Amino acid sequence: MKEVVFSREWDYYKDQISGFYNRHALIEYLEQHSSSRMTIFVVNIDNFSAYNRLYGYLISDEILKEVATGLDMLKLSHMHFFRFDGDEFVFLTHQFMNFREIEEFSMGVISFFNQTEVEVKKLEQTSLKVSVSIGVAMGNGIITLSHAQTAIKEARRNSKGAYKLFTAKEGYNKEQQENVYWINKIKKAIEDEKIISYYQPIKNVKTGKIEKFECLARIKDDDIVISPIRFMEAARITGTHSLITRSIIKTAFKEFSGNDYEFSINITASDIRLGYLEEFLMFHVEKYNIEPSRIVLEILEDIVTLTEGNMVEQIERFRKIGFKVAIDDFGMENSNFSRLIEFHPDLLKIDGVFIKDILTSRKSQIIVDAILDVCRKSGIKVVAEFVSDEKIYEYVKNIGIDYVQGYYIGAPLAHTKEVASDE
Repeated sequence: MKEVVFSREWDYYKDQISGFYNRHALIEYLEQHSSSRMTIFVVNIDNFSAYNRLYGYLISDEILKEVATGLDMLKLSHMHFFRFDGDEFVFLTHQFMNFREIEEFSMGVISFFNQTEVEVKKLEQTSLKVSVSIGVAMGNGIITLSHAQTAIKEARRNSKGAYKLFTAKEGYNKEQQENVYWINKIKKAIEDEKIISYYQPIKNVKTGKIEKFECLARIKDDDIVISPIRFMEAARITGTHSLITRSIIKTAFKEFSGNDYEFSINITASDIRLGYLEEFLMFHVEKYNIEPSRIVLEILEDIVTLTEGNMVEQIERFRKIGFKVAIDDFGMENSNFSRLIEFHPDLLKIDGVFIKDILTSRKSQIIVDAILDVCRKSGIKVVAEFVSDEKIYEYVKNIGIDYVQGYYIGAPLAHTKEVASDE
């Protein structure tokens, strides 16, 4: 069993919910042992988003904690154990395991949760059933983790509560090949300072004026500008989100030092966990003499992830300094109204999936109306994304949306002056 040796204090590598090693520990360990052969088991809780919707974040955290405790108890003596991300956990071993041993261990973990109820003290019934699916991969370096995640997707095509061993023949599909490609592409783009910002305008519906911009990451590859949909999954897998965020902050502050617009920067939970953000932002605030009140920190992760560690406290500190905070993609997966009211962001961006078909989908209309009602009563401004044509614009305008964003308002552009000149 290879020793776990890290460069920072334990708190940096400790998952605040489970108490075990976190994603930072896993990524650093994989980088340190990139040349070593290993077997990785990724364990994912089935239908975890349903628990978030049904019980809220406090109960969900208890479920995560209890599942983590059970998994740690099940790990073999030659294994390391990590809570990787959300409802994903990782076993890692350098000891050779044959196919029979891999199957026995995987099915043992699945059977344990099939036969054991998870104790949750904050629930009236105090216990509930949880099932897990497992993806397994063997190989070298961080790509092995990605292979194991692909294997889970393969396993779930047939049923939940199953396991799948990654094989190149079955699992190395087009999506996976692209991840490998983009992992290398991102590293090269960061080294060559080819991560750039594009800016999408946001219009105030009442004034009819463009007042804000969202800063969006792109990779400049010769004369080609590459959209984040191509590379952000690879950035998540490799833990390079924060490097992309730093690049966007640098270019955005320079761009907006020449005008008076507000601008929003997408921030991940990892950016906050790393602890660099406040100092980095304030350096650029002072360098470009930009008031923090012009800057919106747009949280990408769902609201539930903000319960980890002192993340909420950090975000509140940003707000006291003067930064605004927005919640992105509200209305999907783990979105929670009680949590929204407690957190009380300055802005809320409704998930675009409800806006793009709002003219024809009664479900979308009901959800958007409910979000608007809560936000009005709570004093939270609302942004509608994916406003693609005049009919959608008129609809969201009539129901009282505060701001709109989308291709009807303007496509992301390399410079804000390209929009300003057309106002």
